[in-house]
Amino acid sequence: MTATREALHWVRGEWLADGPRRESIDPATGNVIGYFHDAPVATTQAAIDAAAEAFAHSAWRDDAFLRATALGHLADAFAGRQSQVIDTLCAENGKIRPEATFEASLIPRALRFAAGLAMHGFGRVMETRPGQQAMSIREPVGVAGLIIPWNSPAYLCIRALVPALAAGCTAVIKMPHQAAQTAALLGSIIASVPEIPKGVVNIVIESGPDGARLLVDSPLVPVVSFTGSTSTGRAIARAAADKLKRVGLELGGKTPHLIFDDADLAAVLPVLEKSCTVFAGQFCMTGSRVLVQRKVAEAVRAGLAERLRAVRAGPARDASSQMGPLIDKAAVARVDAAVEAAIAAGARAIVRGGPAQDPALAGGAFYLPTLLEIADQSLPIARDETFGPVQTLQVFDTEEEGIALANDSEYGLSACVWSRDIDRPIRVARRLQAGLISINSWANLAVEFEEGGFKASGLGRLGGLASVEDFLEYKQITQDFVRHDH
Repeated sequence: MTATREALHWVRGEWLADGPRRESIDPATGNVIGYFHDAPVATTQAAIDAAAEAFAHSAWRDDAFLRATALGHLADAFAGRQSQVIDTLCAENGKIRPEATFEASLIPRALRFAAGLAMHGFGRVMETRPGQQAMSIREPVGVAGLIIPWNSPAYLCIRALVPALAAGCTAVIKMPHQAAQTAALLGSIIASVPEIPKGVVNIVIESGPDGARLLVDSPLVPVVSFTGSTSTGRAIARAAADKLKRVGLELGGKTPHLIFDDADLAAVLPVLEKSCTVFAGQFCMTGSRVLVQRKVAEAVRAGLAERLRAVRAGPARDASSQMGPLIDKAAVARVDAAVEAAIAAGARAIVRGGPAQDPALAGGAFYLPTLLEIADQSLPIARDETFGPVQTLQVFDTEEEGIALANDSEYGLSACVWSRDIDRPIRVARRLQAGLISINSWANLAVEFEEGGFKASGLGRLGGLASVEDFLEYKQITQDFVRHDH
């Protein structure tokens, strides 16, 4: 990626240079890697109008075979340009190459699954009484407004987009300015698939909230899908409620690792480390709470501390880097303030990482892993999403106590159970209040199954068969007919 790359908006099948020109920054170095245009509200409105027109007048809403074909070809297009997606995520998003590769690899798989979904829009029909036939059909609801976060922008954009397209909806995608170069690349790949009519997919890049507010407020957008913070999700839900608008929300998380005394610690410890450092903890399923049974607490404490101290932070261009930067230096200050507040409130610093002191990393937003031991579950560090490479460790004695600690959170996106007992993992998993339970693993999700949260972690599901439900309306058609009995 060169410093002259220009990220434009993709609206009605055209590239638009609307809005002031701003810089795209590499968070690992602070260097300018390109430029983007910051969309004014009028551009988002133009995108909504284009999507509404395409929904009303193109074949997209009615032709399931067209949609399946387009999604299959789009999967091929992403597979063919996977290296570009990886390079862009490394440069703009700060991901080290293995993390960017993993994110990019999910995209063709999600698209191919959605291509199959497009051909399975079946309804029901039956003779409800002699001489009367009733049928239930499913129809796309219209324009979908998709509000995408910056932390895994390529996959999370596609994850929200593909069920909408499979259902027959058209879309307006609001991409954050931190992912402007990714947005432009996604637009260029989508534009390369001729089966997708102009206006079916529109992408705008915005640094502020005005375009997102318009998507929530517009009567032309009957459904909104948002991935991001719980506080913003609540605001979107409140605003959408006035219009009885459909809202799908995947929000914050505070993932617990529930480690029992019969766990295989050799398997546990490397995963605990990675669950803290993948994308520097800027992940909704970051394993931020380590809950460990007393008998193995010291072994976990010492082993995890040793691993976290050894993590090598650095930019993606350095193959030895094990963790990339936070998204910007403001995030470094925010995370460090949360850690300092926790220590002042009684948390014990087992590993005090903090802002990187290496002069070679001075231009970037690097924050080294931190491990805090706590006894007070009410501390904000145990309850609020930190969105950085920070873990808390708590000790429990009984299975009941461990489950209670894991569930004592407003969040319920994911949880992990570590045990070699044949019965305990599934017994505990059934009692945990979370949408994804990983047994002897972490964040072990599959695009073919539903993903989403309990409690304040969201509404609705993305991925799996249920992902299309937010984008479909059910219609009952009943007809009386004359029977000719013989």
